[in-house]
Amino acid sequence: MSAADRLIVALDVNSREAALALCAALRPKVRHYKIGLELFTACGPDLVRDLLRAGAQIFLDLKLHDIPNTAARAAVEAARLGVGMFTIHLSGGPLMARRVADEVTAHCEIHGTPRPRILGVTVLTSLAQQDLASVGVTRSLEEQVVALAEMAGQAGLDGVVASPREVGRLRAVLGPEMTIVTPGVRLAGGESQDQARTLTPREAVAAGADYIVAGRPILSARDPLEAAETILLQIEGR
Repeated sequence: MSAADRLIVALDVNSREAALALCAALRPKVRHYKIGLELFTACGPDLVRDLLRAGAQIFLDLKLHDIPNTAARAAVEAARLGVGMFTIHLSGGPLMARRVADEVTAHCEIHGTPRPRILGVTVLTSLAQQDLASVGVTRSLEEQVVALAEMAGQAGLDGVVASPREVGRLRAVLGPEMTIVTPGVRLAGGESQDQARTLTPREAVAAGADYIVAGRPILSARDPLEAAETILLQIEGR
């Protein structure tokens, strides 16, 4: 997989205009974009459709987490939009995860449409061990990530989202088929900001990540395209 295929740029903005402008600026180098809660809440599914029509590939990161029936219905709507990947929160449990996978698969088979990859979010990259303890999780952070990732595979999901720090262990446990997406990467020499468990893009890929999500290193740059090119070079190890 090329570096350009591995990079997903997070459209962490709150307007249609800002999102389209950023995509236009990055178009020579970037193919994949993540739409999260802020932008989706601000602009809704119409922006997703517009970006898809413009040739972008969309990772819809809404981290669905609800009772199985509600989560599955929302997941089917994500599939109906035509996104390539979307997320659910694995803390929603195995029944929710299995229901989402089954409903999306059935919908896509009935309508003859491509099935998006369903990714389970393990433990947010902003959390550390003491944060898990504060909500009653007694496993170590790494054990919690691995347990949730194994549940994702058993439920029929296509991959997981995890911090770069857990990628090596996850790849060993999950094998080569499951997709691993890693947010929270930082540029070599950059600050980690509110991410507790980070690596550089090259370190994350070397550990076994399939996709790297980058937001602030690009959005906060004076020249976003140049920042994206820097990340691509770092993914390649240059």
